[in-house]
Amino acid sequence: MNLREQLQEIKVSNLLMLTLAGIINAVGITIFLMPVKLYDSGISGTSMLLSQVTPRYLSLSVFLLLLNIPLFLYGLRKQGALFTVYAIYTVVIYSASAWLILHVLPIDTAGASPLAGQDLLLCALFGGVISGIGSGLAIRFGGAMDGIEVMAIIFAKRLGITVGTFVMIYNVILYVVCGFVLQSWILPLYSIVTYAAALKTVDFIVDGIDRAKCAIIITNRPDKVCAALSKTFESGMTRVDVKGGYSNKDKTMIYFVINRFQVTKMKELVHRIDYKAYITISDVADIFSANQND
Repeated sequence: MNLREQLQEIKVSNLLMLTLAGIINAVGITIFLMPVKLYDSGISGTSMLLSQVTPRYLSLSVFLLLLNIPLFLYGLRKQGALFTVYAIYTVVIYSASAWLILHVLPIDTAGASPLAGQDLLLCALFGGVISGIGSGLAIRFGGAMDGIEVMAIIFAKRLGITVGTFVMIYNVILYVVCGFVLQSWILPLYSIVTYAAALKTVDFIVDGIDRAKCAIIITNRPDKVCAALSKTFESGMTRVDVKGGYSNKDKTMIYFVINRFQVTKMKELVHRIDYKAYITISDVADIFSANQND
């Protein structure tokens, strides 16, 4: 798909949700984190630190644009034009919203959070959750709030580490630097709480809060197992003929999706029919099906 075709895929609905994502992220950062000098992760956290140690005209909004946009443009070939446009748009909204909150709107953020005061734990948790909602929405609707993840995708494999490890190493270095700059480790340690809260919230927004469970069942009695599962849970399933690697005998693999409250009942039901059945359970983030019983 060429550049023009990618840009034609831009959706107004996505832009609206990315606008909301940028505003929410700015609220979390400026209302809860910046007033008590806690730090976000990645480029956002780096921008917060730089805005505190440089002249006043070099504000958070300026650093968000200066640091993020070149990273997104650098990752254009790897991530595609559509993602790059969405990501830059989101960062612009985030930057503009932060500037409005800090410099235009009548909100006093000097020395304490307008909502949580100087309570570092409340600021860390609520700042992390709210900024995580913004970041999660950005990812879910095709964009991104932070250029460090783009760098992680590009360089992590070359360094022989995972994307998550790359981001974690960057954030550890960031918080260590913050500790030396502030000559205190209390705020960087609370910033780790912020990072953890944001990370978990992003997972909830992107993957769903109530994630389903996927059961893979290997059995010699597929007809009875499928009949029992269908009757009990009123749900369809998929059967695949397989062969045992050790026994070399023909078996059947059943792929079945349930919720977390049904796992125990499903295991008991299957093992009552086939006590030798092999069952594995894993998380499922999204399920798309026109007709589950096809």
